[in-house]
Amino acid sequence: MKKIKIISAFLILTNLFACSTNEPPVTFNEPQPAETRNLSRFPNKLRGNFLSLNDNSLLIISDKLIQRVTTIDNVIHLSELDSNSRLSGDTIFNSITNSTIVVTRKGDSLYHHGRYIDTLFQIGINNVLRRQNSNYFLSTKHDDESWIIQKINISDDQLLISNISLEMDKESLKMITKLTQDTISPFKYKATQKQFMNFINSGGFKETERFVNQVQTKKTNTRR
Repeated sequence: MKKIKIISAFLILTNLFACSTNEPPVTFNEPQPAETRNLSRFPNKLRGNFLSLNDNSLLIISDKLIQRVTTIDNVIHLSELDSNSRLSGDTIFNSITNSTIVVTRKGDSLYHHGRYIDTLFQIGINNVLRRQNSNYFLSTKHDDESWIIQKINISDDQLLISNISLEMDKESLKMITKLTQDTISPFKYKATQKQFMNFINSGGFKETERFVNQVQTKKTNTRR
């Protein structure tokens, strides 16, 4: 039987800000939209607990913070542990990451229930929040000279968080003046406020994850 790394088996978490493909990130030379003031907190309408329609993980937005809570229930066979993992009592130790995972053993099967909290965005020097019309934009510093941009808004009672996909948004990206390409940052753009909004209006940010308000979900279930 093929060995499975314990980290892969148990800690498969969905990262809100990672592209779903292996394509390189589209970045900008500054937070977007340009020439727009930074906001110090998320507005009340964006705050709350939201359930992902993709994987039922929970997105928590407070005044300055976005976190994702992922619950994992998994089972593997003892023979699937890789050579870096060691079972001692009810705990698996990983020699590479020095991490531990508590499991319940039933025969040769190991059961794991875990709740993981991942901080995705915290307003500060490296995470900038801006607004343009009904859209809010999360600018996250990628390196010393580039930023990754996400769009967040409310539509049809759903919270939408959108990324730029190099493949899906390639036509819309042509509307933005591209920085001189080099071998290090061939997918970095610069844009005036007008160019960036033209990109939005042309349908940019096509890679979208949808969330529903947990309070509304509970009310709907109660009515049933």
